[in-house]
This record gives sequence, C-alpha cells and structure tokens, in this order.
Amino acid sequence: MTYQEKKSIVSLISTILIFGFYCLYMYPQFPEWKVESTETFRFWGSFVLILMLISIVAHIIISIIFNIVYRITTREIEPKFADELDKLIELKAYRISFFVFIVGFLLAMGSLVIDRPSQAMFIILIASGFLSDLTGSVTKLYHYRKGV
Repeated sequence: MTYQEKKSIVSLISTILIFGFYCLYMYPQFPEWKVESTETFRFWGSFVLILMLISIVAHIIISIIFNIVYRITTREIEPKFADELDKLIELKAYRISFFVFIVGFLLAMGSLVIDRPSQAMFIILIASGFLSDLTGSVTKLYHYRKGV
C-alpha cells in the first residue's frame, strides 16, 4: 500500500470520527423542530463554524501524527511533491466531491421551496459537506488502487 493510499484511508477515517463525535457532542443542544427563532439560526451558524474550525485543526494534527508514524514504521520519508498522476487523481476527487456538494446544496434550497423547516436546510447542507468530503477521500483511494 502506497503513502497516498494510507493517507486517503487516514483522511476518510478521521473525517468520519471528527464528524461523528462532533454531532454526538452537539446533539443534546439541538433546538426543537417547531421553534424558528434567532436561537435556531445561532445554533446552526455556530454548529457549522465550530465544525469547520475543529475539522481543520484536527486534520492538521492527524496529518502530522500520520507522517510521524509513517516515517517511524516504514523508515521512509513522505513524498515532498505531487507528480502528474497525483495531480490528476486530486482533480478527479475534487470534481466528484464538488458535484456531491452542489447536489446537496440544491436539495437544501429545494427543501426551502417546499416549505420544510429551515433546520432541514441546515442539516442537508451539513450532510452534503460531510458526504462530499467522504466522496473525495474514497475517490482518491479508488484511483490510487485501480488507476486513472
């Protein structure tokens, strides 16, 4: 298994764990469905902002730990550059990930059109962000294993 495959697997697992633990942490603070007030929008705004901040910091820390463990266990230095294959795989992963997020965004806006509560829109947006991140990692793993 190559460095890139291992890195994709670590990214996939860390994304699931970060999102899962954060949702479990925030679930008790979830506002009631029938209440649409400024508190509801404040909850969802803080949910998204804190999730983004925690996710970025956690991914950086996990990446550093992964590189240290990789270097210790394999006695190899991680690649410092990306070749043409890496760039092509990265572009394909971004394209599919972006497509998943756009579909989620359209579904979220559609939920407002059919008079669903605003909380449904936020949940769909957050879920589409999570799924697009997962899709990107899975796409990278797939292309590194099967080729482009």
